[in-house]
Amino acid sequence: MPGRRVVRDATPADAAACAVIYAPYVEGTAVSFEERPPSADEMAARITSAQERHAWLVCEDDGRVVGYAYGGTFRTRAAYRWTAEVSVYLEQGLRRSGAGRALYEALLARLAERGFRTAVAGMTEPNEASTALHLALGFERVGTLRDVGFKDGCWHATTWFQRPIGPHDASPAETV
Repeated sequence: MPGRRVVRDATPADAAACAVIYAPYVEGTAVSFEERPPSADEMAARITSAQERHAWLVCEDDGRVVGYAYGGTFRTRAAYRWTAEVSVYLEQGLRRSGAGRALYEALLARLAERGFRTAVAGMTEPNEASTALHLALGFERVGTLRDVGFKDGCWHATTWFQRPIGPHDASPAETV
């Protein structure tokens, strides 16, 4: 049973907790295509970078960081600048606790406030929990790239999901 849950902006002071949450996804699964978990210093740099243009949020349960979600650049070409790639990671054992939904709802709202129009998320297959979360939050499955990542001795596919988060008007204002 979760305690008092709060979703807030991340700061570099949250980096060590985020690194601890992320490490099992890197070391024990193909969920992340990274091969070495980032250090707390690297995670702090990622948080700072994400906060400059997109967003990075953490979920605290009774004051302890138990998950995080962030938005980042989808592709670097100018026409993609209204699209953000999003990810969410939870402490092991917190699936279906509501923390992922709380993080994503806050993240998508924040990105929309900043002028982003579309959120995209890619995930390694199979990942039933992440697929269910994205579908429940209104993302649509838009395609699968087969055998695009090699990790742990085998090739992995990624499935991509997208969701509108703002109007797709003819003259979009620049993102903030």
